[in-house]
Amino acid sequence: MKKTQLALLFVMASAGAASAGGSEGSLGIGGEYQLNGLGGASFNYDGGKFHVGAFLSLRDPDGDDNTDFGIGARFYYHVASTAMSDFSVGGSVGLLSDAEPSPVPGMDGDRNNNLYIEPGFQIRAFVASNVALSFTGGLVIRALDDSGLDFGAQVTGVAGVHYYFFGQ
Repeated sequence: MKKTQLALLFVMASAGAASAGGSEGSLGIGGEYQLNGLGGASFNYDGGKFHVGAFLSLRDPDGDDNTDFGIGARFYYHVASTAMSDFSVGGSVGLLSDAEPSPVPGMDGDRNNNLYIEPGFQIRAFVASNVALSFTGGLVIRALDDSGLDFGAQVTGVAGVHYYFFGQ
């Protein structure tokens, strides 16, 4: 027990000041999803007072001509920040193009295109100086192919993670 306490004391004493909570000019890579479930591999740019990002999603279930893909972008303005976290308001926009299987074997099915607009908030917590966990909540507005708008409030939040590289 004493060795563990001594090691913990040594680590805490040797740690330098963290420069997180939105280090201006840093780039982050990771994974993040929209409230509707669209998302995947992601990158962020932190501008200090804001962060912007984009994501790419690919899914290819078994079968021919049925690859689903999505792209999206987000912008969040930091309303409040500390050394290890920030609270932001903004939102994201995403486009999902998914394949609908054909009822007739051997024929191509239809493709559905959905546009998602999601105003909301995001909280990022830096668990290390360059690793951020995020939680996002807000509203989902979906524009469907030939079907109009579908508006709904999301009670469920989504999480993401990014590893930031600091510029010199």
